[in-house]
Amino acid sequence: MTDGHTAEIMIAEARKAFWVMVGFLGLIWVVQIVNWAGDYGLSYHYGIRAWDVDRLPGIVSAPLLHWSWAHIEGNSGPLFIFGFLAAYRGVRKFLGVTGLIALASGLGSWFTADSSAIGAGASGLVFGYFGYVLVRGAFDRHLIDIVIGLVMGLCFAYQFAGLLPAEGIGWQAHAFGFVGGIVGGYLFRDRRPAHAPKQAPKAATGDSRSALLKEIEDLGL
Repeated sequence: MTDGHTAEIMIAEARKAFWVMVGFLGLIWVVQIVNWAGDYGLSYHYGIRAWDVDRLPGIVSAPLLHWSWAHIEGNSGPLFIFGFLAAYRGVRKFLGVTGLIALASGLGSWFTADSSAIGAGASGLVFGYFGYVLVRGAFDRHLIDIVIGLVMGLCFAYQFAGLLPAEGIGWQAHAFGFVGGIVGGYLFRDRRPAHAPKQAPKAATGDSRSALLKEIEDLGL
C-alpha cells in the first residue's frame, strides 16, 4: 500500500470521525432539550443508581443525559476533541472502544458510587477517550499518535483532578472510564503480521539497487 493511498484512507476516516462526533453531540443536545423540558426527569429515571439492579440499563442511557446546561456545555468541548482523536484512526474501532469505556465507567460507578445519588453525564466517556488517546500511540507504535497523546496529556493535565474523590462529583465514572480507555488502547491495538517487517527491507533494497543500476546504464557509465 502506497503512502498516498494510506493518506487518503486516513483522511476519509478522519472525515467520518468528524461527522460521527457532530452527530453524537447533536444527539445529546437534542436529549438535553427534551430532558430540560421535562424538568430533568430523564436523568432521574434513566441515570445510574448504585446497586439498583433495575437501573443497570442506565449504563447505556446515562452518558446521553445531563443535569443542567452548564453540565452539558462543560462536557461537549472535551467530548468532541477526545472523541474525534479517538475515532480518526477508524470509526469501527472507535465504536468498540466506546462500548468498552461505557461499560467500564457505568459498571464501575454502579459498584462503587453512593447509592443515594444518581449518576448521569458524558464525562465518563470523556475520561475514557482521554485515556485511550494517551496510550494508543504506544500500543500501536505510531509516532504521530504518541505525539498527540503527549500533547493532549500536557494540555489537559488538569483533567486528572477529576479522577480523585470529590464531593458532589461522580469521580467513579471518571476513574473507571479512564481505566477503560487505557484497556481499550491495548485490546484494540493494531496487530501487524510478525513477518512483514522482515520482508520489506529486502524488497526495498533490491528495488533501489535495480533502479540505481538502470540509471547508470542509461547514462552510459
